[in-house]
Amino acid sequence: MSWLLILQISHIIFSILLIVLVLLQAPEKGLSGLFGGGGEIFHTKRGAEKLFFILTIVITTLFGITSILNFFLT
Repeated sequence: MSWLLILQISHIIFSILLIVLVLLQAPEKGLSGLFGGGGEIFHTKRGAEKLFFILTIVITTLFGITSILNFFLT
């Protein structure tokens, strides 16, 4: 198996994981808070919410890296 194929498969896996993680995030904390929908002024992330937030950042970074590598190597 070539390293280019491994890169492309990992890119697909990261994209699926990113979609799942974004869909698992709480919907009331998104754009509704931006337009005044939420009454909270300060909110700290705890537990699973914090884990999903950190995982989303990590997977997004890995997805971006594999996107750039796929662009330049293919």
